[in-house]
Amino acid sequence: MSNVKSYSDVKLLNRVRKTEGFKGIPKDYWILGVQSNEDAYNQFDDKFYIWKGNKFVMVVEGTTNAGTTGLKNYSKYNSKGVAVIKTDEWYYDLWKYGLHRGRMPALKQIKKIKFYRDWNKNNKVEETGKLYESIIGINFHTVLYEKKLSFWRKLIGGWSVGCQVVNHVGKYYEVLGLVKNQSSVSYCLLKEW
Repeated sequence: MSNVKSYSDVKLLNRVRKTEGFKGIPKDYWILGVQSNEDAYNQFDDKFYIWKGNKFVMVVEGTTNAGTTGLKNYSKYNSKGVAVIKTDEWYYDLWKYGLHRGRMPALKQIKKIKFYRDWNKNNKVEETGKLYESIIGINFHTVLYEKKLSFWRKLIGGWSVGCQVVNHVGKYYEVLGLVKNQSSVSYCLLKEW
């Protein structure tokens, strides 16, 4: 269950317009992630808001942070630490429809994203240290390779080591159905305020 407080459409749009890198609201569908200040360890406590232009479409729960696997066992993926996406930033045309790990319909990263490497193996995802910018496979996907529409998970585990992950399979496929025919999908990631 998400710990992010509720915001009105107006407050969300006002906030994204003041966010670093803002060039305008995309005309097509786009995704707004709001990361919980609480950052409950290994929990799906964030929200994704789906928009079409200035019009709010739906909200789904998920995670913008890595789970236990990424935080504690990152060396399997990168010896410098787990990827932590820089919040309060716009990432225009970040994703396009494809497959996550060749198995799950997803939005795949096609443009550079800004991120840090968290290496201290504690229970918090931290935006500290060197800021990187690269294409590293930060995809938007859900929590199961099979299409069981009522499925959700209690813990993140290995389902995110940097990816942005929706925690309800059915709602995820609703989102994917809206955006999959676009040439690209933009993303704005905010820290709860």
